[in-house]
Amino acid sequence: MNKPESLWHLAVRVAPEAEDAVSELLGTLTGQPVTISRDVDTQIAIASVYFERQSDCPPNLRQMIKDGLKRLTGCGLEIGPGRISLRALRREDWAESWKRHFPPMVIGRRLLVKPSWSRRLPVRGQVVVVLDPGLSFGTGQHPTTHFCLAQLVAARKPDSSQSFLDIGTGSGILAIAAAKLGYRPVHGFDFDPEAVRVAAENAARNAVSDFFTPQCKDLLKMPTPKAPRHDVIAANLLANLLLTSRDKILAHLCPGGRLVVAGILAREFTDVQCSYEQAGLRLVADREQNEWRSGCFLRPT
Repeated sequence: MNKPESLWHLAVRVAPEAEDAVSELLGTLTGQPVTISRDVDTQIAIASVYFERQSDCPPNLRQMIKDGLKRLTGCGLEIGPGRISLRALRREDWAESWKRHFPPMVIGRRLLVKPSWSRRLPVRGQVVVVLDPGLSFGTGQHPTTHFCLAQLVAARKPDSSQSFLDIGTGSGILAIAAAKLGYRPVHGFDFDPEAVRVAAENAARNAVSDFFTPQCKDLLKMPTPKAPRHDVIAANLLANLLLTSRDKILAHLCPGGRLVVAGILAREFTDVQCSYEQAGLRLVADREQNEWRSGCFLRPT
């Protein structure tokens, strides 16, 4: 049977902090895989589902989505626009249109992160990380990941030995960038086996497998190290995990080292900041964008 010429694209535009909950909602209502992209200009999250035919859409789907968004709002989640659209896409248009949401990303003159289809070339002295969007785990477009990458570049001291640890490595983008920038050794782990698999594939694609091999570990179950051995740590984690695991995270950080924290809702950042300052660290950089706030802490020598 020939496939129809068009695909049907269902999209729900929401605030970044709602993307996970709305993705779960759409997956439950449609029984289809959900992809998340982000408007480059507004940073609004776009949760998308694709159907072969309009008749494949569940009856009253639009109303069911509205009801689901209302329930999430009632739970205190900021939904944002909540706009729902359903439209036909020609297959050849669909095959290319989603790529507009993943442009190359430049971090100063040291780092270029780009998808494989981009023809952008690095400038002199700029290292390149090639990373295509997948189902999740991060491609650098999210403002928290962008902040972490910028801090990796800022913290790198040329001709110096610096080690790096990526807690919650996801796609491996931070660890791969660290390896490209010359951090040695580079370690990273994630509790999700699928994330570890993706990170390993990305490391191989970027020819840094000799320097970075992601591991499947749960921060909450890991033993506390006897001595710190990392100069820079990135912890792109939820606020509650940063708070409950503070001492375990800091046990990995050398004196004079930097801890980059991200993935924190702006309203929760003050609690994280107070906790880490009570442990003796000093906030030296931070950034707030949309609903998110990230920070870089310096540990005294």
